Amino acid sequence: MAARRRAESDDTAAKKGTSAAPVGVAGQYMGFGGMLKRWRKAAGVNQIVLARALGIGERTYRNIERGATPRFSQPQCDALADLLKLDADERHALLLYNVGTYLRASTADGRPELGPALRLLIDRQMPSPTYLSDRNWNILAYNKAMAELWPWVMEPRANIIRWALTTPEGRATYHDWHKHAAVFVRMLRFALTTHGGDTDLQELISDVKKNPEIQKIWDADADLVEHRDGHVFLASIPTLGWKTIEIVSHVAYPAIMPDCRFVVMTWVEAEPDAQRDALGGPRNAWAEETHNTAHERSRAQARIAEADRLRDMDLRTARLVVDSAEKAAAKAGKDGIPLPALSRLMGPTSQLTLSPSTRNVVWAVEEAPGEWGVSQVSPSTLIARVPPAAIHGDARAELKRLTRFALPAAPDAAADRVQQLLSELDQQQSLLREIQRDLDGHRSALRPPQGIAREVQAELVS
Repeated sequence: MAARRRAESDDTAAKKGTSAAPVGVAGQYMGFGGMLKRWRKAAGVNQIVLARALGIGERTYRNIERGATPRFSQPQCDALADLLKLDADERHALLLYNVGTYLRASTADGRPELGPALRLLIDRQMPSPTYLSDRNWNILAYNKAMAELWPWVMEPRANIIRWALTTPEGRATYHDWHKHAAVFVRMLRFALTTHGGDTDLQELISDVKKNPEIQKIWDADADLVEHRDGHVFLASIPTLGWKTIEIVSHVAYPAIMPDCRFVVMTWVEAEPDAQRDALGGPRNAWAEETHNTAHERSRAQARIAEADRLRDMDLRTARLVVDSAEKAAAKAGKDGIPLPALSRLMGPTSQLTLSPSTRNVVWAVEEAPGEWGVSQVSPSTLIARVPPAAIHGDARAELKRLTRFALPAAPDAAADRVQQLLSELDQQQSLLREIQRDLDGHRSALRPPQGIAREVQAELVS
C-alpha cells in the first residue's frame, strides 16, 4: 500500500512538472534524509507529527531531512515505520539507512558486536561498497552500496569466500575466476597458520573443497596470502546487468577488532588496456603475490592474539560468583589444569586454574564461606604478579607451563616470539651492564688515592 501511494505521489509530481527523487544504485545515492522526506509526504504526515513520534525536536528532524545522519534506535524505527505504514522492504531499508549500515546481531558464539564509531565509518564510505568480516570472512556489517551491488551479503551466514568459490554468481562475477580462486585458497591456508583449530574455519575449508576445482587448486598450490589489499581486478556485477567495472580493494584491520577485515572497494571505470590496470600496474599482478614469510604469519597471529585479549577483557567486566571451589575450577573447562603452587603465592584464599581451550587463567577468590568470586585473566597478567624469588620447585614448573600459554599457539610462531623476547632481554641486560660499568667508574673517580686514604686513616686514629 505504501509503495502504491508513493507511485501515486510520483504521478502527481509528474503532472506538476516536478520529479521525484530517483532511487538508484551506488553512484546515485540520494541519502536517508531525501528518502525519509519522500516517505513522509507520501503518507501525508507533517514534520511536527513525525518528530513527536520519534521523540525528537522538530529542528533535529528537519536537519535529518536536510542530510544529517540520524541515530535512531530500534523502537524509533518501529514507531516511524508504523506511522508511515512502510511495507517489509521499506522497513528493511529504514534499518539499513538508519546509520547507512546493516549490522548482524552479536551471536552466542562470541562474534563481536560493533561500536557506533565503526558503524559510522562504514556509513561514510558511501558510495563505495564497504563491508566488515571476521577472521573467517563471515560478513559482520556492510553499507547500502554493498547491499545494492551484492545482495547476498544480507543472507544468513554470508561469507565472502564461500560465495566466491561455491556459487554460480560468485564464479560469474570475477573475471579470471581461477586466479581469484587460487588467491582465496592461499588466504585459507594462511588462516590455518594463525587459527587452524577454529571449527568455523575448518567448516569453511571443508565446504569450498567440495568443489573439485578448488580441491585441485588446494592440492597444487602451497603458497600463502594474508589479504587482498591493493588488488585491482575486473568484475561483472549482476545487479547492474552484468556490467563490467574495475575495483580497487582496500583492506584495513580496526584497532578495536584487530582480527577483523574492514574492506572498501573503490569503483573505477574499467580500463580498455588489457595489459595495465586502473592504477597503471600490470593486469592481475596480484595473482603472483604471496605472504609466505614467518614475519607475516607472526604479525597476523599477534593481531588475533590481541583480538582474543580484548574479548577476554570484555568478559572480565562481568563478575561471576559461584558457591564452591569446584564450580569455580569448572569454568576453565573439562581440560582445566590446576595451579596449586602459584595459587598459594597469590594468597591463602586464591585458586588458579589454567584453561587450555581459552588460553586464560580462571582466578577464583573465596570472599566468604560458600562464595567464590571468579574472573578470567591472561597468563601474562598472572606471570607479572609472581615474585621472582618464589620461582623454584612446583611454582617454577607451573610458571613454565603458564608462560607457554602466553605465547602464540603455533610452535613456529611461539619460537619466533621467544627469539624476539630473548633479543629484547639481551639488549636490556647489555644496557644495564653498560650502566653498571659507568657507575663503577664514577665510584672509582670519587675514591681518594690510596696514599691520601692512609694519611686520613692515621689522622683519625691519632
